[in-house]
Amino acid sequence: MKPSPLRMLALFLTISIMLTGNARWAAAVESSNHSDIKRHHDMFVDPHKARVGEPAPDFSLDAVVGSEFKKISLADYRGKWVVLFFYPLDFTFVCPTEIRGFSDSLDSFKKLNAVLLGASVDSKYSHLAWIKRGDLGDLRFPLLSDITKETAGRYGILDKKEGVALRGLFIIDPNGILQYELVHNLSVGRSVEETLRVLEALQTGELCPIGWHKGDKTLGK
Repeated sequence: MKPSPLRMLALFLTISIMLTGNARWAAAVESSNHSDIKRHHDMFVDPHKARVGEPAPDFSLDAVVGSEFKKISLADYRGKWVVLFFYPLDFTFVCPTEIRGFSDSLDSFKKLNAVLLGASVDSKYSHLAWIKRGDLGDLRFPLLSDITKETAGRYGILDKKEGVALRGLFIIDPNGILQYELVHNLSVGRSVEETLRVLEALQTGELCPIGWHKGDKTLGK
């Protein structure tokens, strides 16, 4: 049975309206400017989470420096590069290998006008007990206590299921801008050498190709 001319006309009009509406929608999307896109993006992105290229979240935490307790803030190091790394817990296995490795290389970081800060969700008393037990050798930089887990959360590395920080490492420039972040799971330690390589590359202020090392040619600015 063939459809009547009236039904054919109604179907034609319906399709035309749908196509016109889709075309208008597509035109509206294409004409959206950058601020519109950013506004929609920001609706789904935590504005408090650390992001490369933006100011690093500030903090003021209790810390163990040597064998003493001290309050340390990110703002204390304005004018210097800061290498901030989180580790899961005191009295564990992979963590002391990282802490000792960074401590042994402290002079290399100092030559680059950089300070090292280690942090975990343990208390300052746990840090001190771990240090005094001798697991960390001659520790030469502060261990921060993020016992409220707020700082790990703001840097986007809090493992809520385990209640600890992932192995997050952040490089913050002298103006307080986050320039680099690296996040490992709990089982794999990080590389001191790679951290130094990236820090040196960032300090050139130039384009550095894959595998770049100090002394290699850059790609200009």
